[in-house]
Amino acid sequence: MHVVIIGNGISGSSAARWLRKLGDAKITMISSESEHFYSRTALMYIYMGHMRYEDTKPYENWFWDKNRINILKAQVDSVDFKSKKLALSSGKSINYDVLIFALGSKWNKFGWPGQDLKGVGGMYSLQDLEKIENYSKNLKKAVIVGGGLIGIELAEMFHSRHIPVTFLVRESSFWNLVLPKEESEMISKHILDNGIDLKLDVNLEQIIGDDTGTVKEVIVKETQEKIPCGFVGLTAGVSPNVAFLKDTDLHVERGIVVNEFLETNIKDVYAIGDCAQQKNPSPGRRPIEAIWYTGRMMGETAAYNIMDKKVAYDPGIWFNSAKFFDIEYQVYGTVLTNPPENHEQLFWVNKHNNKSIRIIYDNLTNEVIGFNLMGIRYRHEVCEKWLKEKTHIETVLRNLGMANFDPEFYKEYEQEIINIYNHKSGKTITLKTKRGLSKVLAFLSKKS
Repeated sequence: MHVVIIGNGISGSSAARWLRKLGDAKITMISSESEHFYSRTALMYIYMGHMRYEDTKPYENWFWDKNRINILKAQVDSVDFKSKKLALSSGKSINYDVLIFALGSKWNKFGWPGQDLKGVGGMYSLQDLEKIENYSKNLKKAVIVGGGLIGIELAEMFHSRHIPVTFLVRESSFWNLVLPKEESEMISKHILDNGIDLKLDVNLEQIIGDDTGTVKEVIVKETQEKIPCGFVGLTAGVSPNVAFLKDTDLHVERGIVVNEFLETNIKDVYAIGDCAQQKNPSPGRRPIEAIWYTGRMMGETAAYNIMDKKVAYDPGIWFNSAKFFDIEYQVYGTVLTNPPENHEQLFWVNKHNNKSIRIIYDNLTNEVIGFNLMGIRYRHEVCEKWLKEKTHIETVLRNLGMANFDPEFYKEYEQEIINIYNHKSGKTITLKTKRGLSKVLAFLSKKS
């Protein structure tokens, strides 16, 4: 059996590794971006001088040959599903028995005038990073359009080289479609405190170029302000990289539609990672999730199913993490910007407005349903266990210190949020368990 994987990101590479662990199939992994798998989330650190490209590779180059995984740097132009053949841009073709699409994402363009000028780019691939690097030489000003995680990464990149940045965000507060009000306002202030010219409630109207076709300024729609710049970063989200498959027999909507086994509507064809769209996503999950850990899980799941070890894809409880300049962010479970009445909130923020804890529980059942952390790290395994077991909020609060993953000498804030609960409920709950790895391990070993 010859399994061909198009894409060598976290999902494609995970599929290849697990296929080899589970059997002796012939494996070919194709990518036009890079020869070897690298950590896409580390691209910013290459630009900032914290890492080299070689440092972003989770595996040595020899790993793939040793595990008999064939690497092919090539561009796939089309797929003939009936004859099971891929046409490459080189004019060559390659046959497969099983095909896995691990195509990843592309950064969005929304038809802005001037969006194809020189000096306009996104931040997703190695090629994007190379373009940003080239335009950073003698760059006097950059404009970033779109207020998501990639946008703030790009802002931090330019900021690390003392390149002035104007950040155009259409929302009234940074990432307020995802973050609750207080956390969104915290990050908005933090961006400003770091010297970024953050403009909220504004949209890009047009990108203007010079006589050479290179960007020279942008126009803000609401104010008609003209902002001179030498680079425009378009970071208004990403979408599945599936355009070349739209007019085929493959079921493609926003992404490639898959069932719970990551199978498409065509036999022996799978889709995983950013390009996959769940036909029936698990409760609390979205049809498309462009997240590193879900790509890894999908790769493993697809490998099991291809090797006739049937298993449904189950991403579990929602989790995500990020970093906004100096503030780390973690979310576990359900944290909504417009919660229903039964979602009771406990929220604490420190006096410097750079650390916060938000715990959500159901006021009808008292079951904990979500955690939102800013500047404080909680243990994934502990939060996940509480959420899975629908633990009573008071049990969680008494043992909250056990979740704290900050270094031992860091200040603990768990009692502060317990005090908020006590004030609200009229009870006198006290912190029973503080940080301690032995206690955590004992807790995790207990069966529910």
